Amino acid sequence: KDKSREERKSVLFLGLALLLLIIEMAAPVFELGPKTLPVNVSLHATNRARLIEALRQNESVPKGSVVVLQGGEQVQRYCTDTDIVFRQESFFHWAFGVLEADCFGSIDVDSGKATLYFPRLPEVYATWMGKIHPLEHFQKKYAVEFAQFTDEVASYLKTGNPSTLLLLRGVNSDSGSTCRAAAFDGIGDFKTDYTLLHPVIVECRVIKTPEELEVLRYCNRISSEAHKEVMRKIRPGMKEYQLESLFLHECYFRGGCRHCSYTCIAASGDNAATLHYGHAGAPNDKTVDDGDLVLFDMGGEYYCYASDITCSYPVNGKFTAEQRVIYEAVLKASRAVMAAVKPGVCWTDMHLLADRVQLEALIEAGLLHGDVEAMMEARMGAVFMPHGLGHFMGLDVHDVGGYPEGVQRSDLPGLKSLRTARVLKENMVLTIEPGIYFIDHLLNSAMADPKLKCFMNVEAINKYRKSGGVRIEDDVIVTGAGMELMTNVPRTVEDIEAFMRRGRE
Repeated sequence: KDKSREERKSVLFLGLALLLLIIEMAAPVFELGPKTLPVNVSLHATNRARLIEALRQNESVPKGSVVVLQGGEQVQRYCTDTDIVFRQESFFHWAFGVLEADCFGSIDVDSGKATLYFPRLPEVYATWMGKIHPLEHFQKKYAVEFAQFTDEVASYLKTGNPSTLLLLRGVNSDSGSTCRAAAFDGIGDFKTDYTLLHPVIVECRVIKTPEELEVLRYCNRISSEAHKEVMRKIRPGMKEYQLESLFLHECYFRGGCRHCSYTCIAASGDNAATLHYGHAGAPNDKTVDDGDLVLFDMGGEYYCYASDITCSYPVNGKFTAEQRVIYEAVLKASRAVMAAVKPGVCWTDMHLLADRVQLEALIEAGLLHGDVEAMMEARMGAVFMPHGLGHFMGLDVHDVGGYPEGVQRSDLPGLKSLRTARVLKENMVLTIEPGIYFIDHLLNSAMADPKLKCFMNVEAINKYRKSGGVRIEDDVIVTGAGMELMTNVPRTVEDIEAFMRRGRE
């Protein structure tokens, strides 16, 4: 009898698993063509389920609560009627995957059922923008239980008699900006809470699901190929913006990435000493010269998920002895961190490890002298690497959750620039991006400080002024035993030179 009962259980579980698989296969899919990644919208149902479970476990969340999120709005260029290409607000995309602008969404915490709200469009919309779809279209497209119009948010919510509306308000620890809570006509008729939702949904976003990791791997694969295309095509005499153009074309043409994750940094020569070069005041407009090193930092975005990759290599395809010294110091730091990353490791310790490896390499190269422990104590590493080692990445390139309550930001040079100081957990996604730069004002300041100048071989360092800098940036997933490297580009000096030589052939 026991054996028969176990057999029936096995058949039942197998049947349930098959049913779930059929449901998932039948769910709507986002894709932009046969060679792009199909993303099942069940990704968002999984995200909502995780959020609801976390809220249910929070004793401060009242029974009968409803989460209400507001999506991004379509905006125009200043006072014109020229639309800026819309990209969904990240929290809203995480929960619903909605591509359209000006929407709302709600999730009943007790039942887990989701409702999306779409604008009631005028008839003229069909003339200028295309077909006006019925609500049933969106209900099926995004696989939610209900769909309503945005002018019915308050009246529809009242039918469920919610005890509390959980609204999203909290500070982004990278930007310092506060995310905007949902606001709609009639919200004053409800009891609202602006504190409970933000820390919970942020923590859900920090730990990626298997479905999210697949999208992030795809972004990395497409962006890695785009980086390699730039390496193949770069030639002395080109403009930095032409490198940016090559990358944009490859990502969009091959991978369906209409957006990039951030503004391109195509920094050649001494421009590589400007950490966020490429902005409107320095728009990647220098000619790349024979003998320059180029620091090319760019990542494609697919389905709102980011990538963030930096490659540094010689424009002419051949490292000088001086360039090789700095490049290999940074690469050694990168690989030392990769070997150490695993759950339970503190990210601050990883930054300090990179500092130490790079300082030791600079001592060996004759740019510094003295005791490395004393250099670490004096924060000598921040003179050459003033930014943090890396950051969370997901729906935003600098993803949320870096400094939750209880995690303090350091006030020490270099460490204060870390975008997180957390202990690593499985399925976190981060960048690893050590670098060595020769930034004039930082070098001048250090040489004027007796506590730092005592370590510096001024004459040797001055030879590197105007050389720019090197950054090597890869994207990794923290796994149970260590990490998975998603980025796939040539990294050693030998591999880079061989790859660029083949590109010229």
